[in-house]
Amino acid sequence: MGKRGCFVVDAYEAERTVLREGRVVLWEVLPRDAARIADGETAGLRWIDGLPGDGTVGAAGIVLKSVLAGTYVPGWGVYCVLRAEDEVAVGGIGFHGPPLDGEVEIGYDLSVSARGAGWATDALRLLSGWALGRPGVRRAVATTEPSNTPSQAVLSRAGYTRVADRDGLWAYELTAMPQ
Repeated sequence: MGKRGCFVVDAYEAERTVLREGRVVLWEVLPRDAARIADGETAGLRWIDGLPGDGTVGAAGIVLKSVLAGTYVPGWGVYCVLRAEDEVAVGGIGFHGPPLDGEVEIGYDLSVSARGAGWATDALRLLSGWALGRPGVRRAVATTEPSNTPSQAVLSRAGYTRVADRDGLWAYELTAMPQ
């Protein structure tokens, strides 16, 4: 149990979703793992920079809030991005929540040492493909600050296209995986 005292996590300990493609493994963060990551711990993983990044820590906190609110849905939370060759964690990626009206929103963050090597693009392609393959999911979306050109490049390389802005953020969507 993490410092946040999330006592209900055992109710959600289902089989972990693990997605693999090429050099990337996406390891689902279950609620018990989320409690540890949200507390800034490693959750038993080896992280390229020693600890999870701020974005991954924040996403783990969102998983905990959804558990406490009774809205947690396995598979629709956060995943650690692991290198397949050695299972070192290089970042996090995940959903802002379960599908709503056929849409899922995805966010990601990489450890500083892993940036610029294509990990975010590969992870985004993998998670987007998984999501779009689920019943009822018609669209994956992501938003970025207008000044975040590296993230915009990731989205473009993963096949996302720019759509109307959302709350001052640049928005991108994907409705089918590129061939």
